[in-house]
Amino acid sequence: MSEQDKSHNQGFTLTDNRTGDSYELPVIQGTTGPDVIDVRRLYAETDCFTYDPGFTSTGSCESKITFIDGEKGILRYRGYPIDVLAEKSDFMEVCYLLLYGELPSPGQKKKFEHDISYHTMLHEQINNFFRGFRRDAHPMAVMCGVVGALSAFYHDSTDINDPKHRMIASYRLIAKMPTIAATAYKFSVGQPFMYPRNDLKYADNFLYMMNATPCEDYKVNPVLARAMDRILILHADHEQNASTSTVRLAGSSGANPFACISAGIASLWGPAHGGANEAVLNMLTEIGSVDKIPEFINKAKDKDDPFRLMGFGHRVYKNFDPRAQVMRQTCHEVLDELGVEDEPLLDIAMELERIALEDEYFVEKKLYPNVDFYSGIIFKAMGIPTSLFTVLFAVARTVGWVAQWNEMIEDPSQKIGRPRQLYTGDVERNYVSLHKR
Repeated sequence: MSEQDKSHNQGFTLTDNRTGDSYELPVIQGTTGPDVIDVRRLYAETDCFTYDPGFTSTGSCESKITFIDGEKGILRYRGYPIDVLAEKSDFMEVCYLLLYGELPSPGQKKKFEHDISYHTMLHEQINNFFRGFRRDAHPMAVMCGVVGALSAFYHDSTDINDPKHRMIASYRLIAKMPTIAATAYKFSVGQPFMYPRNDLKYADNFLYMMNATPCEDYKVNPVLARAMDRILILHADHEQNASTSTVRLAGSSGANPFACISAGIASLWGPAHGGANEAVLNMLTEIGSVDKIPEFINKAKDKDDPFRLMGFGHRVYKNFDPRAQVMRQTCHEVLDELGVEDEPLLDIAMELERIALEDEYFVEKKLYPNVDFYSGIIFKAMGIPTSLFTVLFAVARTVGWVAQWNEMIEDPSQKIGRPRQLYTGDVERNYVSLHKR
C-alpha cells in the first residue's frame, strides 16, 4: 500500500507527564485488523523510544501477504481462508499465490510447476557438504549450513536489486529445500542420496526422495502425499513470526537470499517455534502410557507444577487454531490409511485429544489441540524421525520466507532493522590501571 493509499484516522494524542507537552501521532488503518500508531517521529519529538520486549505490540512492516486474527481464529493467505486453500488447492498453487498475490490460471500453474521442478536438483558438489558433517548431526544444523552455502554455488541469483535474480533465487529455494531436507535425512541413516524426479508433484517428490532406495521401485502413497501437501499449505506462512522476522531483519541489511533463509531456519529451530511438534512427541514419550494420562492431566492443571502439555492452545490464536481442524482430519485419514494399531505414543495422543475436546478445564481455557499436536502425530505415523520434524516445517515455510523477503526488498519505506533498547547498565566509569585493581 503506497503512502497515499493508506487511510489515516484521527491522530493519537500523547501527553508527556514530565513536561505537560502533548504530541499528535498519526493513526494508520489497514484493510483489516487493528489500526497502528505511527511512532516514527516519536524519538525526534520526545527524545523517547517505545519499549516493547518481543515486539508483540509493534508493527515492524507493512504487508499484503498474510492476515491473522488470533481472537477470531482467522488465518488468510492473500485474503483466502486457510481451510479453503487446504481443501481446494495444492501446495504449488499456494506458493504461486503467496509469491504473486493471485491464484494461477491453468497455464500459469503448469509453467510454475515446470519451473520449480527443473530447479529441484542440487549442484553435485553440494553433496560433499553433507559428507563433511558427522552422521549424528541434527538435520536442522545441516540445513542451516547447506542452505547458507547455496550462495557459493549460485552466484547468478544473488543480486537483490535485480528482479530476475530475485525470482530465480526464490524458485531455487522453494525447489531445492525438499531435496536438501531429504538428503540430510538420507545421510543421517546412511542410505544413498536419491535424486529428485521431474515427473512427480512437489509433495510426492519429497516423499520419494525421503523413502526410495536404488534397490527397488518406490510408489508414493497418494493419501500420504495429499497429507504432506496439506501440511505444507498449513505451514507455508504465518505473518511476522520469529523466523519470518529474522528473514526480514537479515534481508534489511542487503544480505543475499540464501543467507537470509538460512537465518530463518536457525530461528525456526527453537523449541518455542518450529520445534513445538517435536516437543509434542517428547511429551508423549514422557507420559509413557494411556494409564498415566490422568496423572499428567492433573500435573498440567497444577500451577505449581512445571509440566506443560505441549501442542495445546496457541500464543496467537486465543480461541482456536484454524489450521488444527484441517490437520485433525488429515491426521485421522493418515492413521486410517496406515492401519496403525498398538502404537503406544499414538494411543496416548488420541486419548489426550479426546480429553482436551471434552474436559471442562481445557474447554473453558480454550486449550484445544493445535497444528503442532496433529503434525507430530502424522509424522510419527509416517515413520519420520522426530529430529526431522522441524526440517519439514522449514520446507513448508520457505515459500513464506521468500514471499516476505521479496516484499521487503520491493518496499521503498523499509530500512535496515535497528531496534532500540532500554539501557540499565553502569553509567560512565573511571578506568583503573591493572596494577591498582
